[in-house]
Amino acid sequence: MKHIALYPGSFDPFTNGHLDILKRATNLFEKVIVTVAVNNEKKSVFSGMERIELIEECLKETEWGTRVEITQFTGLLVDHAKKMGARTLIRGVRQISDFEYEFRMALTNKRLSPTIDTIFLMPDEQLTFISASLVKEVAFWGGDLSSFVPKHVEKALKDKLQHSST
Repeated sequence: MKHIALYPGSFDPFTNGHLDILKRATNLFEKVIVTVAVNNEKKSVFSGMERIELIEECLKETEWGTRVEITQFTGLLVDHAKKMGARTLIRGVRQISDFEYEFRMALTNKRLSPTIDTIFLMPDEQLTFISASLVKEVAFWGGDLSSFVPKHVEKALKDKLQHSST
């Protein structure tokens, strides 16, 4: 039986930290499904489909990208995990404040679906400070994003923010 993990997130935008966690997850699981959460109540820079396309572009030049599938979902994460055949949720934890939130979510998901486990992965220490909200703030003010996101994500983010400000 293939062990499938689900790596959920808003990924708005997909950062180098996300990419690092995804690579680590592919070392642990035969297949990893990146699951883009779409919340129509939340103002996102990129649509769900745009986020999927940006992630797909990140995977093109990796040797492990063939073991990654990308989907999007709304609703309860555990329901989507069951639908996709995943028994494990991957969550990235950068700092203690992340862990407190993620721990509560893991316990909630376990209560909703006892057969699904959550594992926490830390990104490389040089990436622990990167967050999507920080990246959007730097992009908004025209800062250098080259150490935060892949080049094509940087370009897409700058293009998107430039068009939204005109």
